[in-house]
Amino acid sequence: MAYSATVIPVMIASPGDVLSERNAAREAILDWNYVNSLSSKTILTPVGWDTHASPDLGGRPQKLINERILKDCDLLVGIFWTRLGTPTGEAESGSVEEIKTHIAEGKPAMVYFSDAPVAPASIDPKQYDAVRKFRAWCEQQGLISTYDNLPDFQSKFGRELQIQMNGHSYLKKLRKNVDANGIYEDNTKSSLEQRSSSINLSDESRVLLLEAAQDQGGTILKAVYIGGAHIQTHGKTFGEGADRRLFAKWEFAIEQLHQLGFLVARGSKGEVFALTAQGYEAADKLKASL
Repeated sequence: MAYSATVIPVMIASPGDVLSERNAAREAILDWNYVNSLSSKTILTPVGWDTHASPDLGGRPQKLINERILKDCDLLVGIFWTRLGTPTGEAESGSVEEIKTHIAEGKPAMVYFSDAPVAPASIDPKQYDAVRKFRAWCEQQGLISTYDNLPDFQSKFGRELQIQMNGHSYLKKLRKNVDANGIYEDNTKSSLEQRSSSINLSDESRVLLLEAAQDQGGTILKAVYIGGAHIQTHGKTFGEGADRRLFAKWEFAIEQLHQLGFLVARGSKGEVFALTAQGYEAADKLKASL
């Protein structure tokens, strides 16, 4: 069924030594769409100079990228490891210029730095030092995120993209709902209205909500380990195995229930969640409607 949606372009800014992470970011963005696009009437589209630029001799290369690609993007993802990139004449590299231009417009940027081991002989000392200096600059501007390897990046970015889309005021203003007549209205309903509308729950969220309500402690456990991950409640396991796309749907289910106030996190590691009074109430209403 066709539906109208708000499209949010996401710029991926990164030098050439993090190609795997760049591709993983694109995949995570598509995973977000798979889970959220229909219910939120929002679609994220990954954008980058390597996929959206075309040959043109009309001016300074980075200036063309900024004017024809970057300016239309509402969210930026920056990823760095040992290289910063080539200076542009205006900034230390194209990725740096994109990030600084983007945040100067008041738009959100998620910046990641790899702490993965690297062979010393493979490092360009000047590039590595430039990354260290830029990282220090970013730490003065706000919060950054680090990762140890590709699976760690995939896990963190998938989770933090959900948080950013649900929590950042700039992005929340962009997200719209479309009513039956195709008229846009702000997606800023009260939390009570959101909680009472079970149709906004994904299928996985509904399953977890109903199963957790039957669990003796009303508890949901999330485990991430080398080679896979799974979510467990009421003696049942969901999203088990190495299929990241499958697990992402169940991981989002926890995030959605948490955002709606149906779950509360126990501890500081994001591994244990418990139903709230509103969660039990929502489960009862959902069960009655089946």
